[in-house]
Amino acid sequence: MRIKFGAFLITILFLYSCSSTSNDEMPVLTNQKAKIVGYLPVYNFSVSNKIEYCKLTHLNLSFANPDSEGNIIMANVNEVMADAVSDNPNIVIFISLAGGALTSEQAINWSNLIDIPANRPAFINKIVEYVVLNNFDGVDLDLEWSHVTSGYSDFAVELDAALTAKNKLFSAALPCLTLFPNINAKALQAFDFINIMAYDATGPWRPAESGQHSSFEFAKSGIDFWKKTVGIDASKLTLGVPFYGYTFNSSTSANSFKYADMVLLNNSNADVDKLGNSFYNGRPTIKRKVDLASKEVGGIMIWQLAQDSFDQYSLLKTIHEKYSNLGVRTTELCGN
Repeated sequence: MRIKFGAFLITILFLYSCSSTSNDEMPVLTNQKAKIVGYLPVYNFSVSNKIEYCKLTHLNLSFANPDSEGNIIMANVNEVMADAVSDNPNIVIFISLAGGALTSEQAINWSNLIDIPANRPAFINKIVEYVVLNNFDGVDLDLEWSHVTSGYSDFAVELDAALTAKNKLFSAALPCLTLFPNINAKALQAFDFINIMAYDATGPWRPAESGQHSSFEFAKSGIDFWKKTVGIDASKLTLGVPFYGYTFNSSTSANSFKYADMVLLNNSNADVDKLGNSFYNGRPTIKRKVDLASKEVGGIMIWQLAQDSFDQYSLLKTIHEKYSNLGVRTTELCGN
């Protein structure tokens, strides 16, 4: 079902956001329920049986893209969806469209399908048909930067109307500190919630600027931007956290790695954010971000689940347990 947040929760969140109490002193909202949204890319579907879906409220299977006719191209999702539902019958599963690294062909297809008004209705019908046929609960839209073209807002509004008619949800992944010019207020209102990508402040595209790509301060700035500058209600935001990091090899070279790689090197790396020129988020920082999210927004988002350490050092386990310790309801499974 399409979930809308009640006026009571919104009112309470507003009162807290207007309070003069500092963030460190701000109490967790009574009876709050938070989202834990995890992305799983198609190239990592093989690790589905290792993921504890009972610790996720939402699962985003990524990424699907259209061909030139608007047909949705995606790997078979049946086995992953069966894994997730078997572990968590209440999990909400989205198909995530686009992605941050489109090919030139994909980019042209998107532009033709959403920027030309006459092409949008048929494309939207194909998206909705795909969602219904595969029993998805909603759609997540992850068009970024130059791919947020002139038709984005009208497309989002029209897709939202079509999804609403089928009782389906609609979310978006958007950058930490940027509102793209082609996204207007109506488009923002169309999303049931927005996943703040509070990571990639630096990386391989900027190898001379070595350092933490997803600091606590960066996360807090992103929340402030979307709440205070853009004006999105706290309940409609999730804070994105990375299960990966970057190693800066030189001023001209950097590469990504999984959080699991750090744990594999040494278990003690689970509790730090830096090893030499490698920067990531360890358990203490993830806990601190969950605490921040519990006071400021509606949940946590994860990019991406397959990069976790599937053992006692798991960051998903850390998120789930931190929310439980704070008295915040998430899945109400696995001890929450």
